[in-house]
Amino acid sequence: MALMAYKDRKTAQIAARILSIGDGTLNIVKLMKLLYLVDREALSSVHRPLTGDRMVSMPHGPVLSRTYEACQGVGNGAAGGWNSWIADRANHLISLREGVTANREALDELSDLDIAMIDKVWNQFGGMNKWDLVAYTHNHCAEWVDPCGSSAKIDYETVLRAVGKSDDQAREIAREIEAENFLDATFARI
Repeated sequence: MALMAYKDRKTAQIAARILSIGDGTLNIVKLMKLLYLVDREALSSVHRPLTGDRMVSMPHGPVLSRTYEACQGVGNGAAGGWNSWIADRANHLISLREGVTANREALDELSDLDIAMIDKVWNQFGGMNKWDLVAYTHNHCAEWVDPCGSSAKIDYETVLRAVGKSDDQAREIAREIEAENFLDATFARI
């Protein structure tokens, strides 16, 4: 299994963008589903995830593993990362940290294309409540499998097939992503 090139700061800025569109606070389940759908959209559109996070099936649908842990308060995160943008979870709600502005200038890790994908996902799914999103991901994300109370890894190749790529395309794109993740992780340790 290749090492993941998780991008804490970029993931935090994606969450901040979603939260700012959603008036600053969202239920954790809803935010987790929207973040997953953003990475899924990126895989479909540009053949690369935005977050570099590990995708997993959980009982309430697919999630981004390290991002979910960050929402649970696990790990300190990198400087300028999750904890700099997102407040501690309270009553199943996630919000922007007090004083954080998620305007275009502040979101320096996000390209215009990244923001367009985030906004596309919000426009399509932002009006759904958490349970509508859980049902949607169960019924429309073919890569999700019921992990029977646990979690199960979702690989990029499976997601790429689920979004309509041929077996050959999915295999090749997944290989490229894994190779890039390995190089990113290797150079991050140097």
